[in-house]
Amino acid sequence: MKLKLNVKGMHCKSCEELIKEDLQDINVKAEVSYRTGILNIEFDEKQTNLNKIKEVIEKLGYKLE
Repeated sequence: MKLKLNVKGMHCKSCEELIKEDLQDINVKAEVSYRTGILNIEFDEKQTNLNKIKEVIEKLGYKLE
């Protein structure tokens, strides 16, 4: 599944890297931009789901919209 989501709270390149690395840990491919606040993800619904993705992002201190 491919999704385009908005993430609030990112303010630098490190924010992008944190999100990308933590999503990789749950088998989610991610492209993220702190400038636009856009997160493009691709994942297998048999391995993870949107709730787990949201949990990872919010645990880092960002808000998924």
